Amino acid sequence: GDQRMKARSWASRWVIVPGLLASGIAFWNLYVAVHDNGLVEGAVVDGRGQAVAGATVLLLERGFVTHQERNRATTDAAGAFRFTDNRSHSIQLEAEAPGFGRSERRIVRLWFRSQDARLTEPLRLPVPRS
Repeated sequence: GDQRMKARSWASRWVIVPGLLASGIAFWNLYVAVHDNGLVEGAVVDGRGQAVAGATVLLLERGFVTHQERNRATTDAAGAFRFTDNRSHSIQLEAEAPGFGRSERRIVRLWFRSQDARLTEPLRLPVPRS
């Protein structure tokens, strides 16, 4: 009787639910610790999908009311860019290059500050002006 009662106490919702919550919180904190390097990576292409080398990418961070420029990066030969010091969880990205103009601003919402992010879609500049 007493042995069966001990076994049932471990199966109680008063043990299982807090245990699951604690496990979830521990997993989330571990995930945040591993993915909070402030990396933001992506690419810039033109209207035809070709990489744009030498484009300037602006990282804008949300302030109290507006977004303000916090950093700039230049794309490499493959059109790739990388920021290594993002501290915010609400940013916008915008690209510009001579002869192309500007891309639309891309809103990037992150789950936590300094979360690493890789854009799944490139920033797209208009087709080059003739």
